[in-house]
Amino acid sequence: MTSPVPAGADRRIYIDKQSPKAYHALVQTSEAVRAVTAGAGLDRVLVELVNLRVSQMNGCAYCLHLHTRAALRAGDTPQRLGVLAAWRDTDLFTPAERAALALAEATTDATGTAAQDAAYAAARDVLTEDQISAVIWVAVTINAFNRVSVMSRHRVRAEQ
Repeated sequence: MTSPVPAGADRRIYIDKQSPKAYHALVQTSEAVRAVTAGAGLDRVLVELVNLRVSQMNGCAYCLHLHTRAALRAGDTPQRLGVLAAWRDTDLFTPAERAALALAEATTDATGTAAQDAAYAAARDVLTEDQISAVIWVAVTINAFNRVSVMSRHRVRAEQ
């Protein structure tokens, strides 16, 4: 049995439209982070995996839709994207991708310092300091975009 939606709950403000200067600043941050990832030598597929995993954790349908398409354009496979939520239980991801995913999860769920320490240590084994910084910035930025989309209830429309 489903609960009725409270009156007015479906009438969310699109905060990106309501406060365009703030949203534009977030977009500029995203553009700077994209340059940082490229400068650090991070593969676009790895970046999109981070975007997707963080969006999964945050339940952001809009960003999942957007970054699934981006990951496929970057060359990732439907198989890998289909098992991303269980990345620890498969051999489909490289050591660098696994380190980046662990670091992204630790950035997104920042409550456990032990998990952060473990993710950082694993990342140091396979990523440079520039790459570690870039991965954290990707996670921080997609977390912000997730909050914008979730709180605005951005919709995913069916594709034709």
